Amino acid sequence: MKRREFIAVSGAALLVAPRRSRAQGKPRRIGYLAAYEYAPTLDAWRNSLREKGWIEGKNLLVEYRYANKSPDRLPALVAEMIARAPDLLITSGPQLSLAVKSATATVPIVFVVVYDPVGIGLVASLARPGGNVTGLATYAAGDFIAKRIEIFRELIPNASIIAILVNPRNPMQMRTLAEEIPHTTRTLGVTLPIVEATTPEELDIAFAAAAAQRVDAIIVFSDSLTNLHAQRVIALAAEHHLPAAYLFREFAKGGLIVYGPDIVDLYRRAGDYVDKILKGAKPSDLPVEQPTKFELVINMKTAKALGLTVPPSLFARADEIIE
Repeated sequence: MKRREFIAVSGAALLVAPRRSRAQGKPRRIGYLAAYEYAPTLDAWRNSLREKGWIEGKNLLVEYRYANKSPDRLPALVAEMIARAPDLLITSGPQLSLAVKSATATVPIVFVVVYDPVGIGLVASLARPGGNVTGLATYAAGDFIAKRIEIFRELIPNASIIAILVNPRNPMQMRTLAEEIPHTTRTLGVTLPIVEATTPEELDIAFAAAAAQRVDAIIVFSDSLTNLHAQRVIALAAEHHLPAAYLFREFAKGGLIVYGPDIVDLYRRAGDYVDKILKGAKPSDLPVEQPTKFELVINMKTAKALGLTVPPSLFARADEIIE
């Protein structure tokens, strides 16, 4: 059940193009590359385009490619897509977005779900991305780790040891740790042991290591590893009786807490970029946007299984409560 919507003002909002038919003329061709297929985001993107007059199979042809559980397939998928000479490419996540940028300097690229596109060198700046790349980031200014600890503190008042699950091969996760952990541990007075995983098998080891340290909870950093194996991660948290906080809504079914940007909304807004670029706008002239909508989702069934009582203050702030 919906509680509220927190909408921040975006510094560079795109104007919504008026709806009109584009049935005439040669169909435009788009390539859609993602680590895996996720129906809610895909549907939001398609609906956004449809509202602007782009009808898939008529005036818009879309080819989809998914890496799924084989990240080593990325170079071949990217090369195959570039060879199709698309009018535009949609990419999801930092690895795919960087791979596509390295493969073409001419095909317009719209990325979604990249935490810090400036930090990884995907764009020159948010206001002036430059080159052939623009899109929507998942980062918004603020303490990423601290906000999740504050939520845990309401739910588990005496929590003092909170593990953080990271992928050491993810440079942005390691950068976040380096920038935020010293400040967070000092100001909030918590211990933040790090557990690492780079493969699905190492996820089991990481959760076992967190449990062995008798942590009060765990924050799961998101990337292609944890997102692709979301149900495995949720099951491991339940197995080790660990309250866990996640970034994306796909963890809400079984996960205790989700707090982060509304990814479905980001994909919906990506339709604005596609529409503008297909009408002649240059990616370099379209500022990168940050999240404007965040969600706090609490799974009551999981809370009860963990023996936790959700306080009224947290209950009232939640955008959605899953019974």
